[in-house]
Amino acid sequence: MWTPTEEEKYGVVICSFRGSVPQGLVLEIGETVQILEKCEGWYRGVSTKKPNIKGIFPANYIHLKKAIVSNRGQYETVVPLEDSIVTEVTATLQEWASLWKQLYVKHKVDLFYKLRHVMNELIDLRRQLLSGHLTQDQVREVKRHITVRLDWGNEHLGLDLVPRKDFEVVDSDQISVSDLYKMHLSSRQSVQQSTSQVDTMRPRHGETCRMPVPHHFFLSLKSFTYNTIGEDTDVFFSLYDMREGKQISERFLVRLNKNGGPRNPEKIERMCALFTDLSSKDMKRDLYIIAHVIRIGRMLLNDSKKGPAHLHYRRPYGCAVLSILDVLQSLTELKEEKDFVLKVYTCNNESEWSQIHENIIRKSSAKYSAPSASHGLIISLQLLRGDMEQIRRENPMTFNRGLAITRKLGFPDVIMPGDIRNDLYLTLEKGDFERGGKSVQKNIEVTMYVLYADGEILKDCISLGSGEPNRSSYHSFVLYHSNSPRWGEIIKLPIPIDRFRGSHLRFEFRHCSTKDKGEKKLFGFAFSPLMRDDGTTLSDDIHELYVYKCDENSTFNNHALYLGLPCCKEDYSGCPNIPSSLIFQRSTKESFFISTQLSSTKLTQNVDLLALLKWKAFPDRIMDILGRLRHVNGEEIVKFLQDILDTLFVILDDNTEKYGLLVFQSLVFIINLLRDIKYFHFRPVMDTYIQKHFAGALAYKELIRCLKWYMDCSAELIRQDHIQEAMRALEYLFKFIVQSRILYSRATCGMEEEQFRSSIQELFQSIRFVLSLDSRNSETLLFTQAALLNSFPTIFDELLQMFTVQEVAEFVRGTLGSMPSTVHIGQSMDVVKLQSIARTVDSRLFSFSESRRILLPVVLHHIHLHLRQQKELLICSGILGSIFSIIKTSSLEADVIEEVEMMVESLLDVLLQTLLTIMSKSHAQEAGEYVSCLLSLLRQMCDTHYQHLLDNFQSKDELKEFLLKIFCVFRNLMKMSVFPRDWMVMRLLTSNIIVTTVQYLSSALHKNFTETDFDFKVWNSYFSLAVLFINQPSLQLEIITSSKRKKILDKYGDMRVMMAYELFSMWQNLGEHKIHFIPGMIGPFLGVTLVPQPEVRNIMIPIFHDMMDWEQRKNGNFKQVEAELIDKLDSMVSEGKGDESYRELFGLLLLEKVEQETWRETGISFVTSVTRLMERLLDYRDCMKGEETENKKIGCTVNLMNFYKSEINKEEMYIRYIHKLCDMHLQAENYTEAAFTLLLYCELLQWEERPLREFLHYPSQTEWQRKEGLCRKIIHYFNKGKSWEFGIPLCRELACQYESLYDYQSLSWIRKMEASYYDNIMEQQRLEPEFFRVGFYGRKFPFFLRNKEYVCRGHDYERLEAFQQRMLSEFPQAVAMQHPNHPDDAILQCDAQYLQIYAVTPIPDYVDVLQMDRVPDRVKSFYRVNNVRKFRYDRPFHKGPKDKENEFKSLWIERTTLTLTHSLPGISRWFEVERRELVEVSPLENAIQVVENKNQELRALISQYQHKQVHSNINLLSMCLNGVIDAAVNGGIARYQEAFFDKDYITKHPGDAEKITQLKELMQEQVHILGVGLAVHEKFVHPEMRPLHKKLIDQFQMMRASLYHEFPGLDKLSPACSGTSTPRGNVLASHSPMSPESMKMTHRHSPMNLMGTGRHSSSSLSSHASSEAGNVVMLGDSNMGEAPEDLYHHMQASPSSSSLSSTHSAPSQMITSAPSSARGSPSLPDKYRHAREMMLLLPTHRDRPSSAMYPAAILENGQLPNFQRALFQQVVGACKPCSDPNLSVAEKAVPAAPSSWSLDSGAREAQPFLSAHTGCILAPPVPPRSLLHGHYSLHFDAFHHPLGDTPPALPARTLRKSPLHPIPASPTSPQSGLDGSNSTLSGSASSGVSSLSESNFGHSSEAPPRTDTMDSMPSQAWNADEDLEPPYLPVHYSLSESAVLDSIKAQPCRSHSAPGCVIPQDPMDPPALPPKPYHPRLPALEHDEGVLLREEAERPRGLHRKASLPPGSVKEEQARMAWEHGRGEQ
Repeated sequence: MWTPTEEEKYGVVICSFRGSVPQGLVLEIGETVQILEKCEGWYRGVSTKKPNIKGIFPANYIHLKKAIVSNRGQYETVVPLEDSIVTEVTATLQEWASLWKQLYVKHKVDLFYKLRHVMNELIDLRRQLLSGHLTQDQVREVKRHITVRLDWGNEHLGLDLVPRKDFEVVDSDQISVSDLYKMHLSSRQSVQQSTSQVDTMRPRHGETCRMPVPHHFFLSLKSFTYNTIGEDTDVFFSLYDMREGKQISERFLVRLNKNGGPRNPEKIERMCALFTDLSSKDMKRDLYIIAHVIRIGRMLLNDSKKGPAHLHYRRPYGCAVLSILDVLQSLTELKEEKDFVLKVYTCNNESEWSQIHENIIRKSSAKYSAPSASHGLIISLQLLRGDMEQIRRENPMTFNRGLAITRKLGFPDVIMPGDIRNDLYLTLEKGDFERGGKSVQKNIEVTMYVLYADGEILKDCISLGSGEPNRSSYHSFVLYHSNSPRWGEIIKLPIPIDRFRGSHLRFEFRHCSTKDKGEKKLFGFAFSPLMRDDGTTLSDDIHELYVYKCDENSTFNNHALYLGLPCCKEDYSGCPNIPSSLIFQRSTKESFFISTQLSSTKLTQNVDLLALLKWKAFPDRIMDILGRLRHVNGEEIVKFLQDILDTLFVILDDNTEKYGLLVFQSLVFIINLLRDIKYFHFRPVMDTYIQKHFAGALAYKELIRCLKWYMDCSAELIRQDHIQEAMRALEYLFKFIVQSRILYSRATCGMEEEQFRSSIQELFQSIRFVLSLDSRNSETLLFTQAALLNSFPTIFDELLQMFTVQEVAEFVRGTLGSMPSTVHIGQSMDVVKLQSIARTVDSRLFSFSESRRILLPVVLHHIHLHLRQQKELLICSGILGSIFSIIKTSSLEADVIEEVEMMVESLLDVLLQTLLTIMSKSHAQEAGEYVSCLLSLLRQMCDTHYQHLLDNFQSKDELKEFLLKIFCVFRNLMKMSVFPRDWMVMRLLTSNIIVTTVQYLSSALHKNFTETDFDFKVWNSYFSLAVLFINQPSLQLEIITSSKRKKILDKYGDMRVMMAYELFSMWQNLGEHKIHFIPGMIGPFLGVTLVPQPEVRNIMIPIFHDMMDWEQRKNGNFKQVEAELIDKLDSMVSEGKGDESYRELFGLLLLEKVEQETWRETGISFVTSVTRLMERLLDYRDCMKGEETENKKIGCTVNLMNFYKSEINKEEMYIRYIHKLCDMHLQAENYTEAAFTLLLYCELLQWEERPLREFLHYPSQTEWQRKEGLCRKIIHYFNKGKSWEFGIPLCRELACQYESLYDYQSLSWIRKMEASYYDNIMEQQRLEPEFFRVGFYGRKFPFFLRNKEYVCRGHDYERLEAFQQRMLSEFPQAVAMQHPNHPDDAILQCDAQYLQIYAVTPIPDYVDVLQMDRVPDRVKSFYRVNNVRKFRYDRPFHKGPKDKENEFKSLWIERTTLTLTHSLPGISRWFEVERRELVEVSPLENAIQVVENKNQELRALISQYQHKQVHSNINLLSMCLNGVIDAAVNGGIARYQEAFFDKDYITKHPGDAEKITQLKELMQEQVHILGVGLAVHEKFVHPEMRPLHKKLIDQFQMMRASLYHEFPGLDKLSPACSGTSTPRGNVLASHSPMSPESMKMTHRHSPMNLMGTGRHSSSSLSSHASSEAGNVVMLGDSNMGEAPEDLYHHMQASPSSSSLSSTHSAPSQMITSAPSSARGSPSLPDKYRHAREMMLLLPTHRDRPSSAMYPAAILENGQLPNFQRALFQQVVGACKPCSDPNLSVAEKAVPAAPSSWSLDSGAREAQPFLSAHTGCILAPPVPPRSLLHGHYSLHFDAFHHPLGDTPPALPARTLRKSPLHPIPASPTSPQSGLDGSNSTLSGSASSGVSSLSESNFGHSSEAPPRTDTMDSMPSQAWNADEDLEPPYLPVHYSLSESAVLDSIKAQPCRSHSAPGCVIPQDPMDPPALPPKPYHPRLPALEHDEGVLLREEAERPRGLHRKASLPPGSVKEEQARMAWEHGRGEQ
């Protein structure tokens, strides 16, 4: 059974639990849980992460922790019972964890690793805290480390700053706002660790000045590498000041053995020292670490003879130096040990040994040398900071290593009272000795002893250096052969203080012989006592000692023998009568020098000080002794502080009258001495003395008297230094006075109490007197007053010992009140006065409420005056902060209400005024201080305070002014961000205080300014404040973590909701005055409703209904509300506000309200349109957010722009979005689209002089000027987008304007521009884009795309795969659909994204331009792909059962035509599909188209070879013939025979008889064409290729044979079949051969262009092949005219593409870039997978097949002219005429190029006979043949050709029977030149993979156009043969069947494009300009004229797209001549 838990309330998960049981709670390791119930090893409770989900979990997965439970029961809260800092670390680490991972994701790797390190440190520190094994000091230190790291991490992660006090997080409720502000500041400074901000902070009053931080150098000797000494060594390290030329530290000694290790084995790894107590000043000195190396061994290192081996001398060896300044920077940064190598140098001359370090530093290299490169000391250094205790705590391991403390020679900067020291430092300077009759100089060694008065040698009183034990004697090093040795060696003499007096030093001098015996001979001595007779110690100076002669036998047992002698010169003058008969005679020529330095806290060298201490010995000198005390060194005074003070008070008691003033002055001097930072730490010694040792019970009287006398004198005296010093010493003088009075009172039981009180009263009167003096003219008096004011607050505590709080407060009030007002004193005095007040407020006195009641009015009065004048604001704010801090801590007391009342009256208004002034100047720190003061005051105010405040206003004007001020301050507070973003605690508290204050003030506003006294300004200020408040970033709880949100809500609630309720109720209170705020407050209120807080939205949205209602009442409509709401909504949503739920709520709430109104219809319409606008705005915003692609952004902008224009008619917003869209296009380099976009704005403007205001980036200007500027910009963009045809009409429009204004300069410019555009059209290369249809299916797409289909204009060179990839990257969540079928409802309604993409073919609108024969292809190519609104794609499918033997029987084509909403290009690269039409093409129609297209292709190719003037390479023709013949043999057209000529098929489809006949004729025609082709091939074939030609002839015979049954007349075919060559002159005399240049005029879809730069449709599902039929490909039989390498390259990798939707099943072959022809059909049977088997059926091109080779002759009575008939009968024999009247010459001459594998591949449906019924081409894939290498450039003859020189003719077909190419008539035959369109045959689209690229040579600038109309044609075609089969009926190729039939009946001439030699009838000039592309199309120009074919130079290019090349003038001339020639003939 589950029972509630009593103890087990809180725990941590120690093992993850998956919650695999019923009601199980999923828990992760590390989570904390709150336990509610338990049952048999299970707990039930909640995770603190998800407090709403309860569940059960195993008890053994939980580690229990102690916790405090409050509010036990259902709603209990649990707080873990642990150190708050541990809790904080836990919470912080959890918060950091997720952010830390994000750093890695965002590539902030550096911070990632730093933070990981800090997190690990925090975990470790937390573990230490929890262990419970730390001392209090260690806990404090760990907490310090934790807080530093927490603050660092929060700062770097952009989290909130945590205010702390003593490492604990402060509770903002427990402290005043001012204190909270200061804590934030100090936390910020600790994070930044910058001293710059510390300096600007006012130090808290009463704080002591900062201690100087001592520095210490840790030095460790790692090793001494040497290889030549071979003896023991002593290494002495010391610090040396180069500038002063002296050592500043003791020496650190390391003793090493001859191997370089420590002589004492215990010292291994412990050769380290700490050089202590270096001040900041020392660190700036030119310091060096110096190492002197002294060897201990023989006299000469390399000479074993010098001296016996057993005698060892100390001998100088070498020296090393290291500059500290050089390494200081790296040591400071490193904060750990760093190694250095010190090179050891030896001295060249031993006599200069004492200067070797200086020489090395100065680099006097002549005086030293390096014995070997390997000599060096390796040391490590570390710089430490802090006092010794701190250093010991922080580095315990260092001190455990046996660290040698090495002190400074003098005292440190700060002398600590407990620092007892008694060291005498003696330096052995030098000696001068006689040679003594020796031939060489002596080797002198000095031995020193310290002897006590009784002659005993003191043990262990000599220290050579720290790190080694003390010794009893000292032996100097020996300088070889030197009678004047200079040692410079420092020895420390730590002599006990009790042995100091009477002790002396003795120096013995010996000569060290280097002879065999090597004895040391004594030859003299010197001595020196340590203290003089007067009791002073040896002075710090150089002392010259007398040298006394002696020898080895002399005895020093009786030291009295020499102590009576003078030791030095000064001593000698003291004892003049020295008998000459003594044992020791002074050697007058010899001398010995030492210097001493005393560092002692017990001994003095000062005579005056000793005289004072022994004053009784000199009673007559007391006045002088007291006077001389001022000149004693401070160090001496503090050493004997207690003794001196005792002496002074004894002297005072001895004779008060006589010595009183002098003792007072001495006392003042000593007190002020302790104010010096060096002796500051002796103040506690003074305090202790006063409390415990002071005994001057009567002193107070004299001290008060002297003090009063000083003050009274201050008015008269000019020099007031002594008075100022007395003022500065006021604190301790009062301590002495009070303690003295206490002692006296204790001794006398309180006698003379009244006298004491009155004397103090009089003293205060004197103080007031001094302060009241006017010091403006007297600087000395000013300083006196300043000194007094500075010291004054320090005496309060002393006075409180003797007087009550009220009495002291009265004293102080009187004193503060006596200060002159701020007007009468100078600026500096102002500061001092305020600082005194500040210290008063900070004093203990002010903490008593009794004293505050007395003092507060005075303090507030002074602050008020300063704030009024805006003076000393920082100090004033500090005082106020202290006051608020005190009031907050004592806020439980009843007096506080009164004090707050006082402050409100005095300060509130002036505080507001000050804040407004400061905020206007943007002084951040001052603003922060005063804001915290204001908030503190407002927070302390309660109902009664507000009531009194509002009642105290005399008039409504005053109240209004106050309200405006406070609202303004609050608004500025939120606008200016006075507190930084990360001060979350401060910001929340501020908001809480503001909302509370506003609630109090709103009632006053409502009461006073609503009815008759309505005041718009106050109300507006109030509303603005409320709006700003709700929108504050710090209150947007949605963006912060859930744990932080919970804390805030628990503490403050959601303050936005509180303010929203307040705002709503105030709005309701307005009544009829609401109209004043319409439309002004719509924007702000809208901003509030957009806050993502449901409750706020529910409260505020109904206000809009209210506004609509009030405006409706007033104006009868709500246009203002509507306009403003839409405007503001746009800007706010684009700023990131609002969401989908807001849109729904907005509509829901307002519709509900509007439903009940009389104006409901307009209301509902408005609300609906606003919600729809929001829908679009949200889409727009989502797209604009960062990562979205340009396409989505542009689409979204277009959508929104159209909405503004069409639905809500907001012209200004519409224009804004026009410019946004234009900018986007420019960014994406869509210049044409940018131009079209700007054109929308341009069209809104008129050519008028109406002035326009400044708008967007446009200045104020006239409408004409703006329109002109826009036109120029648009023209410029059209130019950049190479859309010159669109720019030309604008040029004309501008030209018109300039002409009308006679602005000829501009007119000239624009005309030149227009002319340059024409040039560009003809000369510059332009790429034709691909078009892609994209369907966006699924509800996850943005609103403007959802379930819609678009056609997109691709980028340059963009194929289908690239486009598809781009779309998928734009919509990464989208799934590509693998079929082109229309999706079903399941997909449309699903929550996903589906993309369906395939290529489509444009159907151009400008058919008339495309029909004009003389229009260059350069021009036509533009109209083929621009201004296109219709697109088409074909999809093959099987209808009915599929015939496995022959698929073609059931293969149908589904043709879809898409119509867009706008033409492309336009304002976007894509437009929505508005309408789709669908038709089906039968298999038979498809077959007809396939065969027809192949015939056209063959004709064109053969024609090109026939007319070549130079016959080079014939490979292309070979391949083409081989492909068709071989394919036919292996199945090709035979498959069609099987499918459609079958009796079953004919009986089942009686209606298809005509079409079957047509197909038969086409096949028959193909045989004829192949015959002619073989004849041409035979003529040009290379001898090596004869076998191939023979093979072709053989296969052709087989092909004829296979068709024989169908066509009995085939045996009469052309002579080519029999292998006989037909002479060129006999065939087709009517045609001129093509010139080499005329290659260029081949149509862009000709086989010649196949691999060139012509336009390919991107690959999508072919209209001619389904997945079953396989991938239809284009063979390389049309790859002619290229260099073989290029050709081969194109065949290897054509730029094919494939689509997602290319087949039903999208096999892998479709998404590949292998050459199209190399891919097999995925589903055809094997027998169809061969290369050539269906060559005949291959689709030739995307567009409609080009015209046949030859134009039909115009018949007379249905017959050809006789000479032509004869020609044809001669050449062709009995073959059937197979001419096609529907196609022009140019079309027939040039077949179309293949498109890629594409759904768009169908024709451009402009030709009437090519309707949706028309079949399409279908063929299985044919892999390419390998091409033979050779030159493929083809040179066509021009059409100018002698009649007699005719090539072999092609068989003709009956004109009326089928739309195929007629055999050409005579050049003189009249031709009709109606413009032909460039429409494509539906069947011409290519295979599913891709065709080979178009050939390089086919760049035609003027592709011969094809006709698009069916003019009347002859009813009966001419026959070359009389026994032809009867004519068959025409086939219905299009929907417009009647038109076709009509044209047949009429029988006029069919129009054709004539070749160059044909003379056009009624020539007309072509129109000067194409029709305006963006204006309604002009009617087609109809005229009968031939097309003039221009010839161009051949320029091969290997581009993937078609590019037109400029025509040359030569060719134009040739064309002109040709035309004239033809006309002449006619």
